[in-house]
Amino acid sequence: MKLTILGGGGFRVPLVHEAVATAATGLTVDEIALHDVDPERLATISAVIEEQGARLAAEGRAVALPRLIATTDLRDAVTGADFVFSAVRVGGAEARTVDERVALGLGLLGQETIGPGGLAYALRTIPVALEIARTIAELAPTAWTINFTNPAGIVTEAMRSVLGDRVVGICDTPIGLVRRVGRLLGADLVAGERGAEVDYVGLNHLGWLRSVRLEGTERLPGLLADDAALEEIEEARLIGKDWVRADGALPNEYLFYYLHTADAIERITGAATTRGEFLAKQQGDFYLAAAEADGRGPEARAAESCCTSPLDLWRETLHEREATYMAESRDEERREEDVAGGGYQEVAMRLMTALATGRPERMILDVGNIAAGREDAPASERIVPELPADCVLEVLCEVDGDGIRPLPVTPVELGRLGMMSALRSSERAILEAAVTGSREAAWQGFSTHPLVSSPELGRKLLEGYEAGHPQIAALLSGR
Repeated sequence: MKLTILGGGGFRVPLVHEAVATAATGLTVDEIALHDVDPERLATISAVIEEQGARLAAEGRAVALPRLIATTDLRDAVTGADFVFSAVRVGGAEARTVDERVALGLGLLGQETIGPGGLAYALRTIPVALEIARTIAELAPTAWTINFTNPAGIVTEAMRSVLGDRVVGICDTPIGLVRRVGRLLGADLVAGERGAEVDYVGLNHLGWLRSVRLEGTERLPGLLADDAALEEIEEARLIGKDWVRADGALPNEYLFYYLHTADAIERITGAATTRGEFLAKQQGDFYLAAAEADGRGPEARAAESCCTSPLDLWRETLHEREATYMAESRDEERREEDVAGGGYQEVAMRLMTALATGRPERMILDVGNIAAGREDAPASERIVPELPADCVLEVLCEVDGDGIRPLPVTPVELGRLGMMSALRSSERAILEAAVTGSREAAWQGFSTHPLVSSPELGRKLLEGYEAGHPQIAALLSGR
């Protein structure tokens, strides 16, 4: 089995390799092809992975190390793949700092996927994602594509126009929320222990856990009424116990930016750097230090546990990165149990295993409102009837060798439906701009985002992102 990782020089790729190498599911990956446009970063991450494999073997771990190939040629990487993980960042971390600073300079939220920064990220990413999708369709037409690229919802929606149901988006934040609730209730809610029934619905980074039933009994109201229980749920601490109790649901952590926008902006602007600037420096320092690490082979470093090896540098940097995640939303350091709550690599491995082996799983995934090719079916057959058939939603799904089947959700409340509709309408205007090069569509997208709601600010955002991003300027000028 061949797994291709696009964005293979990305910082978190070793997490995927470790999950593959140590998989307890019985799934064997024979080859991992890493693809990246930056050969130096690709070489660094390859060195980390090689040392990681040697270290795992030296520790006596049960591992199945796949053959590793690194290439800057997309077609070589994709050809013959069974699974493609797409985790690209067009423009790198440096482009993210532009996304943040242009918005902050206008008094708006400057964040990676939420608000105008997320739209700018989508605008420069969707053309690349579509080219990736076309390449996969040509060279690996039976492959499953698992999209991590943010903003995952609208990027997955764009790729579905080429790949249909063979592409699915993933995120680790919903599963983290459900697991925290499951720990309190003493059941694996995702696995369906004790007859668990979970109702989670939304868009990527805009969703809610609205119901948890165990053995036929609704348990969420009891949790919401219990301050001690809410103290153990990271999302409730972030957004406010009184609010989640009043709302009757537990939100995805990214709702913080919608519900506490002014506070988020104040915290971000009050910090010495934005998150993007922090990561650009942190990861830039890592790649430089790892490239300068001694030249001994991975076996020697594994045996000696050399503290200056690329792998050790990576591990130290990773822990700092995870511990400071969404730091602007917290009044305390992130708790270790939340840092260690899993990640996208685990979600991806479980998804890949279910599809490849037929072993059933239940997962929260980004999927079409109705199966591709059935867009003309009655609205009543959609997951959320009020939203377009091809809209990508984030819901609980069953997965096995026959594919991915979204589970029904209860009717979506008007307020939540309004938030989802407003956000996706704005993102779809950006999608139109990415496909057609229309400045008017881009202006409309920036102007109508629920955290902007201003044609004047929308125009200034557009001008700022054209000035800061060569990709966007070229796209909207027809070059």
